[in-house]
Amino acid sequence: MLLPGWLRRANWLWPTLATLIITAVQLDHAPLWRDELATWSAASRPVDDLLRLVGNIDAVNGAYYLLMHAWIAVFGDSVLALRLPSALAMAGAAALTTLLGARLFGPRVGLLGGLLLAVLPSTSRYGQEARPYALVTLLAVLATLLLVRALHRPTWPRWLGYAATLAALGLANLFAVSLLAGHAIAVLLDRQGHRRGGVPVRWVVAVGAAGLVLVPLAVLGRGQQGRQLDWVGRPGLAALVGLPGSVVQAAVVGGLLFGLAALGAASRGRWGAALGLSVLLPAALLFVAGQFTPLFVPRYLVFVVPFGCLLAAGTLAPLRLGAALAIVLTVGVLGTPEQAALRRTHESPRTAPVDYPAAVRIIAAHRQPGDGIVYAPRDGWAFLDLATAYYLPAARPRDVLLAEDQVRRADLWATECAQPERCLASVDRLWLLAWGEHADPLAGVPASRADPLRARFRIDRRWSVPGLTVALLTPPPTRR
Repeated sequence: MLLPGWLRRANWLWPTLATLIITAVQLDHAPLWRDELATWSAASRPVDDLLRLVGNIDAVNGAYYLLMHAWIAVFGDSVLALRLPSALAMAGAAALTTLLGARLFGPRVGLLGGLLLAVLPSTSRYGQEARPYALVTLLAVLATLLLVRALHRPTWPRWLGYAATLAALGLANLFAVSLLAGHAIAVLLDRQGHRRGGVPVRWVVAVGAAGLVLVPLAVLGRGQQGRQLDWVGRPGLAALVGLPGSVVQAAVVGGLLFGLAALGAASRGRWGAALGLSVLLPAALLFVAGQFTPLFVPRYLVFVVPFGCLLAAGTLAPLRLGAALAIVLTVGVLGTPEQAALRRTHESPRTAPVDYPAAVRIIAAHRQPGDGIVYAPRDGWAFLDLATAYYLPAARPRDVLLAEDQVRRADLWATECAQPERCLASVDRLWLLAWGEHADPLAGVPASRADPLRARFRIDRRWSVPGLTVALLTPPPTRR
């Protein structure tokens, strides 16, 4: 049966559906990982507490947290609910990628580019994560599509829409504004705009308007960077060479996509050059900036992946459609191992999962009224207390070392009591949740905490789950 005409013309629909279907597979299967726990902690607070938080840390994600706060108020905070906005955003990004490709290079390039985006492991990875990267990807493609429209017919309403999208892009991820490097090339290469006059000026005005919104955030975020990115090291040449695989989440797929995209950039005229530089210049900026400040986080570049897909599609488009689709399918098959792995865990490497739910289930199964719990470590990025609060929201053991919680501190971390001996005196059974798998659960606990624990308790039982150790501590027999 022939398809209706509108359905044949709506080639954006197929990449959208493909992205939704692929991303929806086991959307809530992998446990929330550390960054997602931070999202839940921030977004589930009252708005005034959330605003106090972003004044201290994570200001660059403040807009996303506010968006997720509203979402949670309507749809709840289950794993599925927390990740669904990202899945929808990635589907939207696939639709807009198809439209952008059709506008620049023709319907076939748009369709193939959207389908390539749908099958990449990175699309599932960030489409299944309660973090802003999928939203950033959507906004980056939208901003580029709006730029194309404004260059074609440079009316002020179109430039206003472009400026607003740029501002939203920066609010979602400040580094994504580096996309402007590629946009600047597109404006410079726009011969019609130069002949009409005023286009470069209007582009500068639009960028300046967005900058007025983003400069205060940039200043606040710069002051928080050292604390927020203290775990990021200086990248070497190997990190640069491996960047395509790191961004796409699979080395072979990243290398293949990069090769196809390079050929497409060289053969697709000024917009091929502009999209190519929209990929290369942000990557170069991230690498160079990473030599001077902690910034080199490959996932910050996820927003350039749709442009790489369109350039790769430009290489495939001259082939017969069946052959081109077979190559797209091959790309998807090559990424299958990583697709399966990321649905088990979002940790990196995938061979080192952290199973918060399994640890919490052990505590829930064996806890007794009056039990206490301590966490090791309490600082850093393990977020053991947040995981326990999320997966065991009711009747969890009392946090005996807690002096000031995250909400009161307007932070992602709590403060523990200065005199642990006194705080521990109120419990006879104590749970210890420790990062890593240890034969001796107290081995990694700081001496200021381990010494009073050893003095008052003995290890009664110990369990290991992937990435974590759970121990039940009770007083020695002579003290019962």
